[in-house]
Amino acid sequence: MKILICPDKFKESLSAEKVAAHIKTGIQKVIIDAECRELPLADGGEGTVSAIIAATKGRIEHVEVHDPLMRPVNSFYGITGNGTTAVIEMAAASGLVLLKPGERNPMITSTFGTGELIQNALNAGCTQILIGIGGSATVDGGAGMAQALGIRFTDSSGNEIQTGGGSLGTIKNIDISSIDKRVRKCKITIASDVMNVLTGNEGAAHVFGPQKGASSDQAGILDMNLKHLAGIIRDQLDTDIEYIRGSGAAGGLGGGIIAFLGGTIRKGFDVIAEIVNLEEHVKQCDLIITGEGKIDSQTAYGKTPAGVAGVAVRYNKPVIEFAGTLGEGYEKLYESGFSAIIPIAGGPISLEESMRSAGKLLETAAERVARIMMLGK
Repeated sequence: MKILICPDKFKESLSAEKVAAHIKTGIQKVIIDAECRELPLADGGEGTVSAIIAATKGRIEHVEVHDPLMRPVNSFYGITGNGTTAVIEMAAASGLVLLKPGERNPMITSTFGTGELIQNALNAGCTQILIGIGGSATVDGGAGMAQALGIRFTDSSGNEIQTGGGSLGTIKNIDISSIDKRVRKCKITIASDVMNVLTGNEGAAHVFGPQKGASSDQAGILDMNLKHLAGIIRDQLDTDIEYIRGSGAAGGLGGGIIAFLGGTIRKGFDVIAEIVNLEEHVKQCDLIITGEGKIDSQTAYGKTPAGVAGVAVRYNKPVIEFAGTLGEGYEKLYESGFSAIIPIAGGPISLEESMRSAGKLLETAAERVARIMMLGK
């Protein structure tokens, strides 16, 4: 039996690579001769670099940049095996994971470090850059990123604005004359797992601002500031990003990359599936196993397991999903092509214990599934 194991990460618990390895171990405890192919996936968030670099036999570059609060931080990006494409996770420089809960404040956090990662990729000679923009700690519309690449944002007195989303409302002029010229010769693709617009009730500030530390009042201010930024961009750069789907991703970084760097935005899963050649792997297997930490009704909207199921349906292949947690509305996913959705916990368990023991729980769940499969055989 040929089994394709292609999960996403279990957030704050296991990387996609480790999830796949634990599932394989559980299956082969029962079906010793099972031919298991591990293909870790991502949708533009954390794990994007490792998934693509593993699939393309590329390499990881370690660099020092600035974190969301402009402190030095050790970061990384990947270069694919052909040496021409850089793969960046904005979260590695500008992500929530780099902040303590009490440090979250999108009024001052910046994407400057993401711009530094882009500059490092250009220094390495890359002519294409893929930027996964999940997990951000910022709502600065990509202004910090642009500043790192030479763009100047000045107020009515001609002074540079301060970092963070709270200062966007003071922008009077955008000067792009000193931008790193190599950007214009580079193809930049944004991989995003959300398609929110920049402003309004479904925009970056109101939907995602609170999880980044914004109060309701601050979310309102940030939304107005993003609207102001969009207006300046429209007037001075002749680009309208305010209602482009995905422009609100990562606190408006999606829109910033489009406006300042000429990037294009795509669903993260689709981009990564193409790079790792998921469709060919699906064609060649008998069973597909995927998974993610939490499965609920939102999984259907661009998340890795739903993307995997969509490919499986096209080739009439059964697909099993392992979940750390089952959330509201997960049952609707059966309509998307899942054959079985299985929680990894065998009984009542706290979230903390589930995350701590996720590897063992996955192995046990995979073993149970394998034993049921043997009954059918």
